[in-house]
Amino acid sequence: MFKKILFPTDFSDASQKAVKYIKQLKGAGAQEVIILHVIDEKELLVLSRASDQYLQITAHMENEIAKDMAAVEAEMIAEGFRVKLQVKTGKPFTEIMMAAAEEKVSIIVVGSHGKSNIKEMFLGSVSENVIRHARVPLLVISREIRQDT
Repeated sequence: MFKKILFPTDFSDASQKAVKYIKQLKGAGAQEVIILHVIDEKELLVLSRASDQYLQITAHMENEIAKDMAAVEAEMIAEGFRVKLQVKTGKPFTEIMMAAAEEKVSIIVVGSHGKSNIKEMFLGSVSENVIRHARVPLLVISREIRQDT
């Protein structure tokens, strides 16, 4: 049913939680996972203004992304999935939609909130746009809610 999964991730808590659900889709016939990380072009624009540190900061960011991607890839391979890694730069929503179309995925698994989560928002803006515009089924994984007592 869901043979090819697109997993856009920013490595937030909700994204990490989504990995558990992706593993469960293996039993429903899932065979391949495309792990996509989008470097938001707005973040790069802000970083470029600190030009003396830009290369150092972006190199560190690329190393962290590579480590995080490799960790998720290893988990998926251990479950028996074929894995494809993609790192793109642009507008996250646009890149997710383009990847879904280009890869002809059968489902998108996305966290409800990313790292830029604002507590009062119902959904993260990227997730909300994906929900509104996706042409394939979606599995939206909510973050864990902590209640202060």
